[in-house]
Amino acid sequence: MLCSWLFPLLAIIIKLSSPGPVFFIQKRSGRNNEEFDCYKFRSMSVNKDSDKVQATVNDSRVTAIGKFLRKSNLDELPQFINVLIGNMSVVGPRPHMLKHTADYSAIIDKFMVRHLIKPGITGWAQVNGFRGATIQPRYMMKRVRYDLWYIENWTFLLDLQIIVMTAYTMIRGDKNAF
Repeated sequence: MLCSWLFPLLAIIIKLSSPGPVFFIQKRSGRNNEEFDCYKFRSMSVNKDSDKVQATVNDSRVTAIGKFLRKSNLDELPQFINVLIGNMSVVGPRPHMLKHTADYSAIIDKFMVRHLIKPGITGWAQVNGFRGATIQPRYMMKRVRYDLWYIENWTFLLDLQIIVMTAYTMIRGDKNAF
């Protein structure tokens, strides 16, 4: 029900705020490292670096509505399309852009283990503060540790806990969301 009015409203606001498509579609690494198109609401002006350079604090590419979308996690809503298609789940390790998968798999032990399951819209690492830019490999190492813990300790109740924690974080706000 939420999406029936929220998707069109956000689409109109995005179109009015800057030229370009409503959706940002990026190739991401999924289960078994298979590439898939990950859908998001576009939060940046159209640029040629979006597949190579992660957003950072005060990134000039982020639009005014994009700041709100990113801070509230509403930019992730179209990933429910990915869930319906079957290449993502609601909870799991967050999918990374292909460049990050290539870069980090070469330097972080067990990085590719996170690709044994479907990536998620939200995950254990995110609700524990490891989301956003990964400027240094040590931040990605911590994220991977949380992802591996999730895979090794998965239960349906853990997924429910992560969903509740995600909703709480959306309402409260997250310092790592920008």
